[in-house]
Amino acid sequence: MNPLKFDQTRSFDLIAVGRLCIDLNANEINRPMEQTRTFTKYVGGSPANIAIGSARLGQKTGFIGKVSDDQMGRFITEYLETNKIDTTGVKIDRTGAVTGLAFTEIKSPNDCSILMYRDNAADLKLHPSDIDEEYIKQSKVLLVSGTALAKSPSREAVFLAIEYAVKNGVTVIFDLDYRAYTWTDEAETAVYYNLAAEKCDVIIGTREEFDMMEKLLNITESNDDYTASRWFSYRAELVVIKHGGTGSIAYTKDGALHRSGVFRTNVLKTFGAGDSYASAFILGLMDGKDVAEAMKMGSASASIVISRHSCSDAMPTKDELFNYMETAVYELI
Repeated sequence: MNPLKFDQTRSFDLIAVGRLCIDLNANEINRPMEQTRTFTKYVGGSPANIAIGSARLGQKTGFIGKVSDDQMGRFITEYLETNKIDTTGVKIDRTGAVTGLAFTEIKSPNDCSILMYRDNAADLKLHPSDIDEEYIKQSKVLLVSGTALAKSPSREAVFLAIEYAVKNGVTVIFDLDYRAYTWTDEAETAVYYNLAAEKCDVIIGTREEFDMMEKLLNITESNDDYTASRWFSYRAELVVIKHGGTGSIAYTKDGALHRSGVFRTNVLKTFGAGDSYASAFILGLMDGKDVAEAMKMGSASASIVISRHSCSDAMPTKDELFNYMETAVYELI
């Protein structure tokens, strides 16, 4: 079963809002960053990766965000346009803010880390005045990323975008995308994450991300059933809780529970899995697949991306995705 309905008269399948940054992925793998000398530059940021993944899968996609007024900002905008993503909503910062940088370390397939530079980041300068209701109402889906809630004025801009989406019947999908280094403390994080989640139709996150949100309620023991039921008391129709290498669990408001497995692959690095999962999962939902099949599509896309060096460049096309699903080994854990 698929509980979601999408307005097929809308011009865009998905518009994402939030972080646009640069990923610098280590070329010398199996060694610490201290010994890494060269990196390859890619467009990054969770909502950017999801939008790119969606566009590669054939969806008409747009983006709302802010980039720096320099070479890095232009690199990001040009990359989005090359991937057929509408950049009408991408604004240029004029305050001297810079592009956030994420240096990745790949010590082993299971030991990867990210060194972030986020001071005075242009994407967090997104202002409520940059949010256009007419643009948002053209989309079937608004994809919101939690990192954009970390600072003002981006925080207020995202809440306004959500309000416009709800007002105009746009399905709001919240990818939690928690990055501790962007926030002041866990209490602040939990407050704004919870406020945003209350207004969303679909919430996708790891077990650890939901745990962070529930600390506000003094809940110390993880319980997937409780987590899902809590959000069904608000707007949520679908809650997806990811458990890493053991797959994910999706709950629908009618009480149904769906489990996904994993596609076995040769893992190069762990980052990018969640973004690729989200783009293919959303495609499945929008194509009318039942939740279990959409989750399987998400797992396949994640498996493809973690076997490749990049995140954004690694996003599969629809043909690649379905060919992979036909040939790769799928296991329910």
